[in-house]
Amino acid sequence: MKIDEALNYIHSVNGVFCKPGLSRIRTLCEGLGNPQKDLKFIHVTGTNGKGSFCEMLTSVLTESGLRVGRFTSPYLRYFNERIAIGNTPIDDTTLCRLVERVRPIADAMTDKPTEFELISALGFLYFLEEKCDVVVLEVGMGGRFDSTNVIDAAVLSVITGIALDHTAFLGDTVEKIAGEKAGIIKEGCPVLSAVTEKEPAAVIESEAKERHAPYTVIDKTAVKIKKCDLTGTVLDFGDFTDIEISLLGLYQPENAALVLAAIERLREAGIKISNTAVRRGMKKAYWPGRFEILRKKDPMILYDGAHNPQGIAAAVKSLRHYFGEERLTVLTGVLKDKDYAAIARDLATIGAYAYTFTPENPRALHARDYAEVLKENGIGTAPAETLKEAYETALEDARKNGRPLVCLGSLYTYKDLMDYIEN
Repeated sequence: MKIDEALNYIHSVNGVFCKPGLSRIRTLCEGLGNPQKDLKFIHVTGTNGKGSFCEMLTSVLTESGLRVGRFTSPYLRYFNERIAIGNTPIDDTTLCRLVERVRPIADAMTDKPTEFELISALGFLYFLEEKCDVVVLEVGMGGRFDSTNVIDAAVLSVITGIALDHTAFLGDTVEKIAGEKAGIIKEGCPVLSAVTEKEPAAVIESEAKERHAPYTVIDKTAVKIKKCDLTGTVLDFGDFTDIEISLLGLYQPENAALVLAAIERLREAGIKISNTAVRRGMKKAYWPGRFEILRKKDPMILYDGAHNPQGIAAAVKSLRHYFGEERLTVLTGVLKDKDYAAIARDLATIGAYAYTFTPENPRALHARDYAEVLKENGIGTAPAETLKEAYETALEDARKNGRPLVCLGSLYTYKDLMDYIEN
């Protein structure tokens, strides 16, 4: 089997990427000998911040000399990014071999596994094969019925935040969404949360009590930012002082604080993590597509994969911090199942002019429809037929007017945009 064949099989096994429920993943894992039962997990869910948290924690644990499996989604440029040891993705040869192992079991199932369930099983097999000391396991969507929740226990369960997203699957209130995400809490397994809003926090705390799970909420007021500019951030949190992070965005210090709190919980669980490893790992952490500077000048190009109102609001707040009242050229495309009206309202507060495109996704909102919504919010907008056309015209506008160019609204455009910039 070659890599194209392997990927084609993964993408077509069921015809559905996500179908909440644990019966199929349990059947698949049982057919593979339940590889997940012989691994240690740090299980991570949340509406925003999961990827950044997983990257920083993986970086610290790797600096501590541990062999760390990392399971994240979505991928930005290459499928293999989703299953990695540290920051090294699974290689094509190994991926093909594991697909060959999984395929006959998946094909024999009456209720075929979804794409994400298949990927989860592949990850479990790979991490066991590679003798990982611990796996940083990111939930795909929700938690309770996500395929990653097939695991029996976790060294630590982490909830990064709660906001309205994927409402068709998870519920239309923050309390319902909190209930789904709290579903990853396991009997007696410690829980760490960054959720401080009263209603969703109460739901999570109730689930933790029911599961007899030690429950900790980080004190966000304890985060002291000493420096925060486009070269990076320096912060204090509890006993951790002068911690440098390279990840940009005003929301990253809070993600960093959650990582530092997680390190304290992991030390309590017997995992040795030196202060030197903490400093090195936090500084080295690199998570593309999240408030990333793609080009420093002529013009400066920034990319943030925020794609829901909470994420966009955080990105806009960061842009205001870094650029003051300066207006920016905006390149944007969104999915129609997102609250794009709220997204448009926020983008209109920082945009001098916006260029819209239709993401290559069956759930995409058409560029013309998105442009009309932006115009209704008072920002001049031009829709384009393709991302390439939108990028080229936005680039010309930013250069001509001496403005930074920022791309917001979707992670799905990162690969193509990077290809245009690099070429």
